[in-house]
Amino acid sequence: MFAVYKREFFSYFRSPVGYIALALFSFLSGLLFINQFGSGAISISSEIISLRSFFVVIIPVITMGLFAEDKKRGTEILFYTNPLSLFDVVLGKFFAALSLLGVMFLNVIVHMIITAVNKGVVDIGTWGSVIVYFFLAILFIAIGIFASALTDSQIISAILSFIIILIIQLISTISTLASSSVSSFLSGKMFSMDAEKVSKAVEKVSNGIKWLDPFAKTQDFRYGIFSVAPLVFCLSGALIFLYLTYRVLEKKRWAQN
Repeated sequence: MFAVYKREFFSYFRSPVGYIALALFSFLSGLLFINQFGSGAISISSEIISLRSFFVVIIPVITMGLFAEDKKRGTEILFYTNPLSLFDVVLGKFFAALSLLGVMFLNVIVHMIITAVNKGVVDIGTWGSVIVYFFLAILFIAIGIFASALTDSQIISAILSFIIILIIQLISTISTLASSSVSSFLSGKMFSMDAEKVSKAVEKVSNGIKWLDPFAKTQDFRYGIFSVAPLVFCLSGALIFLYLTYRVLEKKRWAQN
């Protein structure tokens, strides 16, 4: 696994991808911090939350070539003929992408140090936001890797992961729209349900959709309210997508034979 990890991590800096991702993240985080610093209201927690919204762009960029590029070059055959476990290959690529995100996050660490020097302390809510940031990153990187394993086109891979991550980010909006649609449907002439039953049905639909929202589950961390369940949810989701990636590769291995 370490050999795959080392190969993938350093490959980021042998191509424009790593530098583009670093430059994009540095620009966004720097812009957010300078705006806050200029207004005199520095909040690293708010900066991190804003940066999370850019996962929809950054994650596809750093994961799109992890498997798609190997397929395009034909080097993926090495994974199927190598005695190394395919799941080790998946984990090696996963940790390489996560490490790159960690390098990118050094910008925010610098901002935290500057804030601590100016304010004298970094509040617990900031540390909560940092924890959530990386657990969400773990989930979304796993999604990006899965998308990359499905195709030999980096563009298609990026679009797939972009769409999945965007849908996850819009779950709250989707929940509102679904609730409104269910309410209108059940209140129509076909069902003519009473208001109380409609309200309960709408609530169940809304809660069912919101249950899938990792952002809603982890929002209390920024206030210093910690809970294990949201982190387990993110890790479980990541493991599911990593396992699906492994199954896609395993299926291709058998097809090769």
